Amino acid sequence: MRRAMIIAAAAIALGAVAGVHADGTERGGRWQEIAWPFPRDGWPAGRAFRCTAGGCDGDELYVRAKRGFCNCDIGIADDEEVDRVTDIDLISPRFAPVAPGHAVGIAAMPGRIRHYELDMPGGARHAAAGLALSRRCDLLVAVAQGAGEANAVQSAALELLETQEMKRWMAAALDGR
Repeated sequence: MRRAMIIAAAAIALGAVAGVHADGTERGGRWQEIAWPFPRDGWPAGRAFRCTAGGCDGDELYVRAKRGFCNCDIGIADDEEVDRVTDIDLISPRFAPVAPGHAVGIAAMPGRIRHYELDMPGGARHAAAGLALSRRCDLLVAVAQGAGEANAVQSAALELLETQEMKRWMAAALDGR
């Protein structure tokens, strides 16, 4: 009996990352973790995901902590700071914001989110959402990008970031674990 409970709990936890409710219904998407696709830089690699079902097929989400990189008093000050810190330029150096950003909060961390248009290699255009959250003097940054509409890309990514597993990972990454 205990083994069955452990297996059921593990299946529910994996379903949360995959974007599936415990009853098997789809949420914003089914996400699969992939290798961090960017070259090494001054920050540790984070986690990367690709949506494989649920209306966000092919979208990708990149999340990482940047410890000691934030204004300790005010956090994320404005949209220009979101542009600078979210790693949007790692996806494409040709990006343009499409509208002013707005305040957002995830896992008790305040921040800002902003939409972009990306010129991808080969001439394709993608929508992206850049998110910067602050906790004390640390940042958690995320960028979601895909061929769909920016609000849909953002919505699916935020659902993944709001899962308990991702909240635990974000806290651990900001704690240096």
